[in-house]
Amino acid sequence: MKILGMRWWIVALVFLAAVLNYVDRQVLSVLAPTIQADLGLDNRDYANILNIFLIAYTLAYLVSGKLVDRMGTRNSTLLFVVWWSLSNLATAWAQGMRSMSALRFSLGLGEAGIWPAASKIVSEWFPSRERALAIGFYTMGATIGATVAPYIVIPLAAYDYAGNLPWVNSLFGHGTGWRMAFLITGLLGVIWVVPWLLLYRKPNESRFITQAERDLIQDGAPPANPATDEKPWSWGKVLSFKPLWLLLVGRLLTDPVWYFYQFWFAKYLNTDRGVAQSDLTITWIVYAAAGVGSLAGGWLSGVLIKRGSDPLRARLWVMLGCACITPLSPLIATVSGLPPTMVLTGVVVFASLSWLINISALIVDVAPKHSLGTIFSVVAAGSTIGGIIMNMIVAVMVSGPSTKAAGFMDAAFQKLLGPLLELVSGQGYGPWFMAMAFLHPLALLILWFGGIARSAAPSSPSPR
Repeated sequence: MKILGMRWWIVALVFLAAVLNYVDRQVLSVLAPTIQADLGLDNRDYANILNIFLIAYTLAYLVSGKLVDRMGTRNSTLLFVVWWSLSNLATAWAQGMRSMSALRFSLGLGEAGIWPAASKIVSEWFPSRERALAIGFYTMGATIGATVAPYIVIPLAAYDYAGNLPWVNSLFGHGTGWRMAFLITGLLGVIWVVPWLLLYRKPNESRFITQAERDLIQDGAPPANPATDEKPWSWGKVLSFKPLWLLLVGRLLTDPVWYFYQFWFAKYLNTDRGVAQSDLTITWIVYAAAGVGSLAGGWLSGVLIKRGSDPLRARLWVMLGCACITPLSPLIATVSGLPPTMVLTGVVVFASLSWLINISALIVDVAPKHSLGTIFSVVAAGSTIGGIIMNMIVAVMVSGPSTKAAGFMDAAFQKLLGPLLELVSGQGYGPWFMAMAFLHPLALLILWFGGIARSAAPSSPSPR
């Protein structure tokens, strides 16, 4: 049996995996006030748990890219989804800072791998002019996952298990609600495995793809040369690839904006804007804007390419537009009233995700296919390092001087960023909203003057 548009069915499965990826990571963020109260965690503990997740995420990126290149997209994606789903499920039994940290570390080890795998899936299944749109589509899955997470986990946490399901309440005892949220969302990933195993193969191995679609995917691609094109680069060659470092710095500077809206914005609304935890479903606006930005960014660069623009320059033109919008960030913390706050946030997040889609597409454009997973993972490691730095800075801004003995992460960051942390300590969220105004313009200047527009991949398809 042949399936028309098989490449879009494949990216739809990746989309669903991205939904689950972000639902699982957002359970902690959405239920943070309740979990912190139940487990006795302050804001610094919360930031450290986030950072432990991101440290695992960073380490996993460096390994997962190689796994994708060597295991292939089918088996590596299966491994990643099963790993993170079981880790999320097991978090239902967390008892304190140590166990929660260990389980979030395990979650990070699994979740990171889906993104280099997804980028390689797109390179295998899509021609150049459709890649940014495909990346935007599966990235929209992440934003939809973050959007629906509050609607899934808040009712699960608030359900009366003691009255209606006493056997469940006896199984978990204290904190049954939030524990069931972790358990049920983890099980969803196990279910996803079934259609993945049934449908996914490479285009030249799939029995569902039509010959016309196979020809479309290969349109414009140079003939394969096994002697040069199929051998993955060594680490030395990967790390000497200049575009890798330009793109790594670009994501290190700009991805913390998106991490902030994932990890801290709900807490900001709760503490600074007085939004009750039960009303934090309003964050759907942020994630809806992110989803629209994902699609719009990919669509717009695709339009420019169809009109004859070089793919690299098309991405950069879209990123320039985004960098002109993100300086609106400081207004979010200064306007009065929740509606204008959410509108401004939606606009900034729209631009941030449009940027993210196009910088991700740049990676696919400039990296040779045989080493794309490895190069993507190293670049993405810069993203998580930026997120870790952001978490530490924001935690100090919000909490002020710690009353607890410094842990190893607090001590390390104090040595590295001591003067900066002292300057912003206790200043609240305002300075971070100000800082976000400058990150995208700075990254664009680095990418442009670093010559990213001249960094075509040796084995990438030529544009049409």
